[in-house]
Amino acid sequence: MARYLEANCRLCRREGKKLFLKGDRCYTDKCSVERRGYPPGQHGQNKTKVSNYGLQLREKQKVKRIYGLLEKQFKLTYLKADRMKGIVGENMLSLLERRLDNVVFRLGFANSRKQARQLVVHRHFLVNGRSVNIPSYTVKPNDVITVSEKSKENPVIKEALEAVARRVIPTWLELDRDNMRGVVKALPIRAEIEYPIQEHLIVELYSK
Repeated sequence: MARYLEANCRLCRREGKKLFLKGDRCYTDKCSVERRGYPPGQHGQNKTKVSNYGLQLREKQKVKRIYGLLEKQFKLTYLKADRMKGIVGENMLSLLERRLDNVVFRLGFANSRKQARQLVVHRHFLVNGRSVNIPSYTVKPNDVITVSEKSKENPVIKEALEAVARRVIPTWLELDRDNMRGVVKALPIRAEIEYPIQEHLIVELYSK
């Protein structure tokens, strides 16, 4: 499977916003967006005029980078959202939020989505008592996500849980920190997704 192997901080600088791809580092003054708030490269500080297509493309790239998806997987998510009832953009964000790797990150079991994806792939989590190693697995209301018994002493997970106070657990999730257990209480709604995303631009881009 193709993976992005370059520096994550370049992605945040390219979008001009914190995408929280580096875990704890993003909350410190070492964050690259704080230190160099302009795009990477020798022409990064030059001002350029952006077309409507450019705005749509940048929005798509930003959301892909937030959730750690490549183009093919992201477009499949969009197409699935397009077939659902309701507003396409909101459906797409709901599907992205309900990915298992994102839920693991949101519950505080990992410091970043990239780290959460690796933990899921290595079978550190159970969904409703069954081992799941597919990061794109879509959770449903009343699903219970737990750390497997053999992984409860994993230093990466324990360290992430100690730092969970820095993040707000969304209201559609519930964390039992002592038992390393999370519950999906409901489907996420648009108002609970706090990232500065203009999903209508992505819909316009794919609708052409």
